[in-house]
Amino acid sequence: QVQLVESGGGLVQAGGSLRLSCAASGLSVRDYSMGWFRQAPGKERDLVACLSHNDGSTYYVDSVKGRFTISTDNTYNTMFLQMNDLNAEDAAEYYCAAARADSCYYGMDFWGKGILVTISS
Repeated sequence: QVQLVESGGGLVQAGGSLRLSCAASGLSVRDYSMGWFRQAPGKERDLVACLSHNDGSTYYVDSVKGRFTISTDNTYNTMFLQMNDLNAEDAAEYYCAAARADSCYYGMDFWGKGILVTISS
């Protein structure tokens, strides 16, 4: 049984940092393309960052480039999202997900339940 469990969310001031973690069980993060998605109230769930298991390439949505970093730790079978210089537009429910495909563009096979990130001004 596959489980993806997010942690590390919470309330942070604008300009601050958070590191989200996604602990995986039932699959190996090295064998899946791993992604972070987010959904703000009243908006669709959008891809934020993806790490391809095929070649290790990364994708970031333009609004987070230079501020967010996606990574995995195979030893602990965990994915991370380091988020720096957070702003109000980053406030959302964040979801981790895993795909058997080479990228996160063709649908994800497994999802976490999500974790809330709130930004205070």
